[in-house]
Amino acid sequence: MPELPEVETVRRGLQPFMEGATILAVEQRRADLRFPFPEHFAERLAGRKIEALERRAKYLIVHLDDGLGLISHLGMSGSYRIEQDDEGNTPGVFHHDRSKNGLHDHVVMHLGAKDGTKNRIIYNDPRRFGFMLFAEPGGLNTHPLIKDLGTEPTGNRLDGALLAKLFQNKAAPLKAALLDQKLIAGLGNIYVCEAMWRAELSPTRPAGSIADANGEVTDMANRLAAAIRSVIADAIKAGGSSLKDYRQADGELGYFQHSFSVYDREGNPCPRAGCNGTVARIVQSGRSTFYCPVCQH
Repeated sequence: MPELPEVETVRRGLQPFMEGATILAVEQRRADLRFPFPEHFAERLAGRKIEALERRAKYLIVHLDDGLGLISHLGMSGSYRIEQDDEGNTPGVFHHDRSKNGLHDHVVMHLGAKDGTKNRIIYNDPRRFGFMLFAEPGGLNTHPLIKDLGTEPTGNRLDGALLAKLFQNKAAPLKAALLDQKLIAGLGNIYVCEAMWRAELSPTRPAGSIADANGEVTDMANRLAAAIRSVIADAIKAGGSSLKDYRQADGELGYFQHSFSVYDREGNPCPRAGCNGTVARIVQSGRSTFYCPVCQH
């Protein structure tokens, strides 16, 4: 599934077309995706002005002028396509082209901008693992999908002190703790592997070991926080990882996957200067973990 940098790239691609526009009409072409559409889905969206387009973890949230929030998740194969007249592009960075087969166009939003420009925002999803749900006015922060999400990994709030506090006394492997969405929201398998390599920390070490006995910040916690922020920032700048059907806003492929240090590089030499290790792969909680057993401790 797309990870945080990919979803953020989609948000940035859609933002200029959606924010400030009015939803003139909505075509809902099936009753459900992963979940059923909310009742009166198209009717409640029609006529509303889009105030803002936000990302929270891996969710896109469309804020409307009546306080309603539309929560969207791309699932495994979902994508948004922007069309003006007969031309279109797909926000995101997908290594394999996302479907433009009209059979999989499940939602079409007809938008009108202040300058009179009209656009179509089309949600296409062959596997239908994505979804769209409503957060009622005033209810976004208490919505079941949102209320338990942890700290975003993109801002200065994520620092060594916070990680030390979050992971204090946790015996779970470091990788498992980093993937816990109630602790840090939006981190996925790819960028966790890359961040642990940058911080020179083993994925199998107990998460609590990066804090001292009193939960105070350590050099390991500081290194890990800096690594998380930098790898996410680098991936967003590059337009996402370009894995599994991902294209950025202008339809071009992103190239962060060419910068992977360990992810999906099993058997390759560790790229860290002075390290003679070889990238290894292990399975943790059913997910592949890539790391260097020599320089990651």
